[in-house]
Amino acid sequence: VLQSLDPLPMQGPELGFQADDIERPDMEQESKQEVLENKVFLCGCVVECKSDLLHCWLSLRAHEARQKLLRLGIFRQVDVVIDTSQGVDALPNGLDVTFDVTELRRMTGSYNTMVGNNEGCMVLGLKLPNVFGSAEKLTFQVSYGTKETSYGLSFFKPQPGHFERSFAVNLYKVAGQFPWSSLRETDRGVSTEFSFPLWKTNHTLKWEGVWRELGCLERTASFAVREESGHSLKSSLSHSMVIDTRNSAILPRRGALLKINQELAGYTGGDASFLKEDFEIQFNRHLFWDSVLSASLWGGCLLPIGDKPTCIADRFYLGGPTSVRGFSMYSIGPQSEGDYLGGEVYWAGAVHLYTPLPFHPGKGGFGDLFRTHFFLNAGNLCNLNYGDGPQAHLRKLAECIRWSYGAGIVLQLGNIARLELNYCIPTGVQSGDR
Repeated sequence: VLQSLDPLPMQGPELGFQADDIERPDMEQESKQEVLENKVFLCGCVVECKSDLLHCWLSLRAHEARQKLLRLGIFRQVDVVIDTSQGVDALPNGLDVTFDVTELRRMTGSYNTMVGNNEGCMVLGLKLPNVFGSAEKLTFQVSYGTKETSYGLSFFKPQPGHFERSFAVNLYKVAGQFPWSSLRETDRGVSTEFSFPLWKTNHTLKWEGVWRELGCLERTASFAVREESGHSLKSSLSHSMVIDTRNSAILPRRGALLKINQELAGYTGGDASFLKEDFEIQFNRHLFWDSVLSASLWGGCLLPIGDKPTCIADRFYLGGPTSVRGFSMYSIGPQSEGDYLGGEVYWAGAVHLYTPLPFHPGKGGFGDLFRTHFFLNAGNLCNLNYGDGPQAHLRKLAECIRWSYGAGIVLQLGNIARLELNYCIPTGVQSGDR
């Protein structure tokens, strides 16, 4: 139902101060510039290499280095200059590569507002982007909403020389309301995670310890939800693996995605014991007339360990614009007196066809941000009796399939989000679904 508070992106206008300005306001800041010089030599060339060829090769490598420097998140700007060697030690055919960088302020702040889940909130943040000089980041963020208040403190440290490997520690308090279950949840916890690449995959190992407080959102909450109310401790180890070759995470035109997550709770303490597995697969293919065909499949299984049943906060939920369109948010599957309780196993699939707008209005400009959208969604969510065997499980997952189809218009908002306006026709609706 609720995930831990990961560090949110520090967006919004900067507050315009830095630590040096506060500590030494009367001292004049000296401009600092660090120049990294590389001299490239080609030995054993029989045919004379033209300077254009060297500039092209150097530009490519310099562009890769520039992108890596920008990904560190400690530079505001990185410029690359390639020129002929100059100075006493300059060679006749030498080339110098100079990186001119502008660092971020030592302390930056941000403020913004967000609206979601029937709640508005103001988010204030403070970030130290380079605490100890090796691209470490310390981030504090507080979200003050009309209903709940949350906060988080995170420390991020990459491995020197291998910045794709990183270690992070998070302290957080997250509060949320879930009207589809008449549930209120408050999590207070700590997590540590280690991320690293392996061949063409990215992995994350994580430990999380969280104190969870569940309560009824309304007086009319069902008895099943009231039984789940109270305090619990969860200590879990999790692993995730991601392979992502898509050109965009918001509205991809080509590439594929494979995401696999595993979580084991109970063996490192706490009173929640379960094994949780879920996956997501997506393929995107560019077709004729600038159209794109996209197919997705995702699913998961929650297996309780011991005699204690699973918690409502750990189960899967299905329904809504991010899974099965045409159904209300998380309003598919087991429910009691109108409150949805989630399920221990689910699957969902989707096929999408994106095409340009008819007659190409605004082609080459603002009109390229809009796409026509045709889709077919299907899925199912239920609980299983694990003593029945695999064939009985497959039969139950194939029963009472909810599916929907429709068409609409998609607007891509940069690399941040997508906005859809769809006409949906839900089919296979079961008793209790919305």
